[in-house]
Amino acid sequence: MNLHTITTGSISELNKKYRFSQPKLIIEFALSIAKNPLLTTSFGPNSAAILHSVATIKNDIQVVWCDTGHNTNATIKHAAKLQHLLTLNLDVFRPKRALPIPTKNKNDTQEFELFVDTVKLEPFARAIKQYKPDVWFTTVRKKQGAYRDELDIFSITNDGVLRVSPFYHFNNEQITSYLNLRGLPIEYDYFDPTKPDANSECGIQFLV
Repeated sequence: MNLHTITTGSISELNKKYRFSQPKLIIEFALSIAKNPLLTTSFGPNSAAILHSVATIKNDIQVVWCDTGHNTNATIKHAAKLQHLLTLNLDVFRPKRALPIPTKNKNDTQEFELFVDTVKLEPFARAIKQYKPDVWFTTVRKKQGAYRDELDIFSITNDGVLRVSPFYHFNNEQITSYLNLRGLPIEYDYFDPTKPDANSECGIQFLV
């Protein structure tokens, strides 16, 4: 199989085949058909899982972090720790201009959308344009929101990129266990200014 032969039907078959597979097998398959894979991260609490699992198999994979400029000190230290621990091939994309988090007019959708676009979506779009991935590894998991519940381990983006979520079917307990068994750090002092609540979708998944 290669990326040019993947169809909606074959995606469905892949998801059935790998439904109960370990992330390692999913990653190895995806890398076997990729010419230009990309791994994105927010350095959130469980980010070490996908960073470690992918980088262990392909240590030179391009990793992208869209730094909103509103990270906690703990997240910044967590990113530095993982960078050192895993020797990540990391490129950081930042907003072209700094914007404060909207606070006064919380119901002003237009103001909040401008904020999200400036600090998260534009840097991400810039990263995708620069690296032009054919396979995109993400940390998407089921039960993280209505849109993500419609995805699976493998899905195709609007631009025809194969989106791969090796931990898609892991619940919180399973991913914590995965990290603990490997001695990987977890950092819960994380804040995403583009998500009003845990189940919000910042829009990155719609961009590609």
